[in-house]
Amino acid sequence: MSLPESFSDAADQAKDQYNDTADKAKNTANNVADKAKDTANDVANKAKDAANDVAGKANNVADKAKDTANDLAGQAKDKYNEVAGQAKDKYNEVADKAKDLLGNVPDSVKEAGDKAADAFKNLTTTQKIVGGALLVAGLSYLVAPKKKGKAKRKAKALDTLLLYVNDRVEGYKRAAAEAKNGELRDYYRDLVSQSQQFASSLNNYLTASGGKRETGTTLKGKLYRKLMDAQAAITGSNEKAILAANIYGEKWAIKAYKSALRRKALKGSARDAVKKQFAVSKQTYKKLKSLATESAA
Repeated sequence: MSLPESFSDAADQAKDQYNDTADKAKNTANNVADKAKDTANDVANKAKDAANDVAGKANNVADKAKDTANDLAGQAKDKYNEVAGQAKDKYNEVADKAKDLLGNVPDSVKEAGDKAADAFKNLTTTQKIVGGALLVAGLSYLVAPKKKGKAKRKAKALDTLLLYVNDRVEGYKRAAAEAKNGELRDYYRDLVSQSQQFASSLNNYLTASGGKRETGTTLKGKLYRKLMDAQAAITGSNEKAILAANIYGEKWAIKAYKSALRRKALKGSARDAVKKQFAVSKQTYKKLKSLATESAA
């Protein structure tokens, strides 16, 4: 039994429409797949470029850190050689003084020394060791240079403290340069000015005690600031990180003030000035901690 011609035509038309729709769907799917593939390749290339860029920056930071470490090592070596040379000169000076001192010993003492030498030959090995140690200790006491005067000890205390106060100046300068918050930036600038005034006051007392003005900073401070610069180059600066660095630096200052005030040679108006600066440093530390708490909230 054959179908009516109209049914046959309708079936053919449906088949043609199906095939046409299938072809369009296939073409659409292929186009979508190609676009997805192109997009994926584009994203992968961008990710690769970004990774290479970060790796390059990391290598640059590593090279800078290495160069800085080498520079500091060289400075430390030069300082060591300088101190070693001074120690050698001091040793020779003391040796010459000892020689002169022994040359001026009265004859009666020299005779007693000769007798002691003869008696020394008859001692046992243990007695020689103990006696020799006592003799060296006694001679060292005779030829040892006198203790530094109060002025020199006072100058030493101020000089050491100034290194940390100068660290404070540099630390807040860095913070003011990197802060994006206007109020915090102004606060850091005020702390820079305050620290510079502290340093100027201490340097005046230092020169009055016979020392030279101190404008340097501690090796520890230099290394810490380089570390912060390297971290900022990789991750970027943010207010929380800057506050944390300032809090850490203010802790150093507080410890330095405590150490200075423990020195008995620091007296009078200089001691009063250090006490006032110490009190301000503690207040600054509390405020920085409060700002950090507010920032975290």
